[in-house]
Amino acid sequence: MSAAEAKKQIQALTTELKQHNYNYYVLAMPTISDFDFDKKLEQLNKLEREFPEFADPDSPTQKVGGDITKEFVTVRHRWPMLSLGNTYNEQELLEFDQRIRKAIGDNFEYVCELKFDGLSMSLTYEQGKLVRAVTRGDGVQGDEVTTNVRTINTIPKRLHEGNYPDYFDIRGEVFMHRKAFERLNNERLENGEVAYANPRNFASGTIKMQDSAEVARRPLDCFLYFLYTEKPLFKTHWESLQAVKTWGFHVNDHSRLCGTIDEVLQFIAKWDKDRFDLSYDIDGIVIKINNYSQQQELGFTAKSPRWAISYKFKAERVETELISVSYQVGRTGAVTPVANLKPVLLAGTTVKRATLHNANEILRLDLHEGDTVFVEKGGEIIPKIISVNPDKRKSESLPIVYRTTCPVCNTHLERKEGEAAFYCPNDEGCRPQIVGKMQHFIGRKAMNIDGLGDETIEALYTRGYIRHISDIYKLHDRAEELKQMERFGDKSITNMLDGIEKSKQMPFEKVLFGLGIRYIGETVAKKLAMHFKTIDHLMAATQEELTAAEEIGERIAQSITEYFSNEKHRQEIEKLKELGLQFVAEEKEVKLASEKLTGQSFIISGVFEKFSRDELKDLIELNGGKILSSISAKLNYLVAGDNMGPAKLEKAQKLNIPIISDEELLAMIY
Repeated sequence: MSAAEAKKQIQALTTELKQHNYNYYVLAMPTISDFDFDKKLEQLNKLEREFPEFADPDSPTQKVGGDITKEFVTVRHRWPMLSLGNTYNEQELLEFDQRIRKAIGDNFEYVCELKFDGLSMSLTYEQGKLVRAVTRGDGVQGDEVTTNVRTINTIPKRLHEGNYPDYFDIRGEVFMHRKAFERLNNERLENGEVAYANPRNFASGTIKMQDSAEVARRPLDCFLYFLYTEKPLFKTHWESLQAVKTWGFHVNDHSRLCGTIDEVLQFIAKWDKDRFDLSYDIDGIVIKINNYSQQQELGFTAKSPRWAISYKFKAERVETELISVSYQVGRTGAVTPVANLKPVLLAGTTVKRATLHNANEILRLDLHEGDTVFVEKGGEIIPKIISVNPDKRKSESLPIVYRTTCPVCNTHLERKEGEAAFYCPNDEGCRPQIVGKMQHFIGRKAMNIDGLGDETIEALYTRGYIRHISDIYKLHDRAEELKQMERFGDKSITNMLDGIEKSKQMPFEKVLFGLGIRYIGETVAKKLAMHFKTIDHLMAATQEELTAAEEIGERIAQSITEYFSNEKHRQEIEKLKELGLQFVAEEKEVKLASEKLTGQSFIISGVFEKFSRDELKDLIELNGGKILSSISAKLNYLVAGDNMGPAKLEKAQKLNIPIISDEELLAMIY
């Protein structure tokens, strides 16, 4: 492989895996199975070892978990929450066993534990009282969710009498039992809300809610499995598990002490078969060296312990028949093919449909009418077709040809160069696009209109009351007509109309995000609002002016210019202006603590003992400094902490950019 090809592949994999990490850890809505993610991560790791000059210092291979959400206080872990190395086959486990024997000899034991498919949690106890609960976050720091965790009945708020230390951390996994998941998911569907894909996502989404009363309404559970103390209390992990049970902690009863790797393999084989009989989901087995002294001797790599490994079960795969391929249209016009299948039982649920992603996937599978296909439900997410069984294909079977027109409005589909998806360009006349855009606009992350949900938008559109976003703000004129709608009483109508009126005060960045312009997410909308200040300046901006804005690339710039070149879009914005929505960014007056850093630019990288990166960023900006997003000749200082990426350090050194510590930064200010 040439250097240019390697660079391109590394960049593509890095971008893709960062997005998957965000989907998994922050949004709690993964779009890829654990197996596929780990294989891609392996591929990236291999490329980075061969071509280290192209490795991103913030590469997913260097990160333990996902990004920190902004809704909770960020807390640094006293003991980092490291991830475990993964394997999917017995041979790699045997090799792990050999490495252990070579390092510490043959006299050791394993502890085998079920690998729960939930949300990792660190609990801190002082004087026997729960004082703090923190999510994994990025492994170094996470979100404090103590109020929510206190609602979990199986987590003790105060311990029984026991020989526990005054201060300790205990790690565990918050999860939801399948029956509870099914009941609550059915409630969401009845209320017109989006269903969660699996119990793990529901648990993760719940623990990050702002309303602890709603958290308490959802039955979460938690198994605890690892104790951290300043001074060792026990000689082995097995002893500590038995002890913490007596203190009142909920410890899983299926763990086993194993003397040989053969016993470990027997334990894995048993639970690969029996896991579907449990009331909760597991996705593998965790294997740990039992003796703490031997754990210390084996030590750690940069991101995981050498004394533990997780064996992950392969996703269950079944064979079934393809009945037909249908097509769904999203709010951006993307047309997604869906395989309709002969119903088959897979991982405890009946599967009737599977995603086909795009036209490229249909070609890759060489999919024909009536094919017998292999379906997998990796990580208990959306089922997908893995491959076709060609031996069962009928001779007269014709290939599946991706449709050329929209399945809803019959408009000819378009496909941009370099993109996998086909799009319906008829965004003003295609029902799912129109309805989807309005549902996006009223959503919590956009205009957050109380009293107006996705189901109501559908009903209002069906009745002909709304066709555009601006029509939502004219519903006050239809108050009497609204009373004729099913389940629309005076109170619900009043709440909805009040919510619509209140939304007019939402800031420009929320309105911009709510418009649903392709590739304009929350962060990009905020950057654009800050840079251009008004919708008029944004609409008038050229491609060159757009890409000059922070973190705006060619693809986003092109999408913006295309959107505003449509006269109907411009007319809609004029209507929204007249209706009183905010299209001018608020000028927030920032009172500087000093001007000591005025004219100086900084990048913050690494981990700091006394400050979070956000705290250092705020400190710089309060004293007149500017934060940049990438290293260039314009940068004045790189503030470096521990574990900073080597590529970033090397680039700064090449450009002769001064590299300073957090203490040197403070000396510049105070």
